[in-house]
Amino acid sequence: MSEHFLVTGGNRLEGEVLVGGAKNSVLKLMAAALLAEGTTVVTNCPDILDVPLMADVLRGLGCEVELEDSEVRITTPAEPKYHADFDAVKQFRASVCVLGPLVARCRRAVVALPGGDAIGSRPLDMHQSGLRLLGARSEIEHGCVVAEADDLHGANIRLVFPSVGATENILMAAVLARGETVIDNAAREPEIVDLCNMLNEMGAKVSGGGSSTLTIQGVRKLEPTTHRVIGDRIVAATWGVAASMTRGDVRVRGVNHKDLGLVLDKLRTAGAEVTPEVDGFRVIQRERPKAVNFATLPYPGFPTDLQPMAIGLAAVAEGTSMITENVFESRFRFVEEMIRLGADARTDGHHAVIRGVPVLSSAPVWSSDIRAGAGLVLAGLVADGTTEVHDIFHIDRGYPRFVENLRGLGGVIERVGSD
Repeated sequence: MSEHFLVTGGNRLEGEVLVGGAKNSVLKLMAAALLAEGTTVVTNCPDILDVPLMADVLRGLGCEVELEDSEVRITTPAEPKYHADFDAVKQFRASVCVLGPLVARCRRAVVALPGGDAIGSRPLDMHQSGLRLLGARSEIEHGCVVAEADDLHGANIRLVFPSVGATENILMAAVLARGETVIDNAAREPEIVDLCNMLNEMGAKVSGGGSSTLTIQGVRKLEPTTHRVIGDRIVAATWGVAASMTRGDVRVRGVNHKDLGLVLDKLRTAGAEVTPEVDGFRVIQRERPKAVNFATLPYPGFPTDLQPMAIGLAAVAEGTSMITENVFESRFRFVEEMIRLGADARTDGHHAVIRGVPVLSSAPVWSSDIRAGAGLVLAGLVADGTTEVHDIFHIDRGYPRFVENLRGLGGVIERVGSD
């Protein structure tokens, strides 16, 4: 049996929604537990499919992992295994974040090349080159990333692109390296700051989180800790865009609105009233949204993970919008599904031009990744009739309690099975 969503359009979203922990943070924090012998506790974990998948990866490395409600307890042995070659690794991209911790703790790692969303090329060159500068040897062999090091030492490392994954792996390897490491052109995402904070709680010496330069003074040993995951800014922004698309009134809680500065500014440009609050923000859209141009860039730019939502907003906005994708070259496959729904859109290289229409038309559509799936559901909310959204397992990987939250805001959605 496979499942799909039936989404009936026409309802204005209203109410309050609570956002859980960030998918793009929790998996890396779980991997960081490998750096210390003993029991590390990660709280505010989102109820998404990738968390138990990461738990399976850690169990395969010798850890004991307990999942209960929104808490994960990870007990790491004195000598973790270093070979992560099993099915769970191949199912999601974030599994590669065990590479840095394993090299740091075991001085060796064999990690199967990861799977994940079909959004374009995401090579591991920067991960490997950073580890090599720290003193490791690293190659791709038989479908695995293999890294070994007799000793790890500090280094000056400049990334050619502020890759989140490369920053995380190099950072987690460097915390147990001898001497000082400086990572220039490092990723600045709030999830990187969250990881830096947890590592410091474990006894690491990391400074510069949130800036383009990270400085790490290596230490000999880290200790387990208890750490709370930051709120998921991508999920929060998804609900904010949904409010704007449906001309709704939605209060989003559980996230720091400062992490979404540019996104909220774009919603204001579209005509929404956006009010920052202590633990979130509120979006009210009274009239049809206005056209807005978007260009995805590394943080603090507009997130590539929100590109499908930007296209959905543009599809029903008054006027013509241009969306430029600067991060992942294959993400515009989402546009093909939007055209099925009646969007007036065309793509040319890294650009998509969207001429807004008052209402989309329902049709069967298919998710190609987590964010595309959520974007198609949002499009279904502003389409006539009932839209079928298939391959919804992608959405389950990134959006906890998606159906319940959407229904709580007045959306009409049903999860159904089919042969």
